[in-house]
Amino acid sequence: MEVLILLGVLFLALIIIVPLIERSKMRISGETAGKLSRWIWPLIMIALVLQLIRMMMQG
Repeated sequence: MEVLILLGVLFLALIIIVPLIERSKMRISGETAGKLSRWIWPLIMIALVLQLIRMMMQG
């Protein structure tokens, strides 16, 4: 039952947040997007390694 509640809340948030973001005048330049994308993969790898260590410590 909790899964259905969680999915319902996420769907409702999506319905509310997407139109707000589309109306927003904030735009990201190509240069800024390039700087951000340079950090994405290293952060994902760090998160995966930390998760692996956490799982190993739990047994």
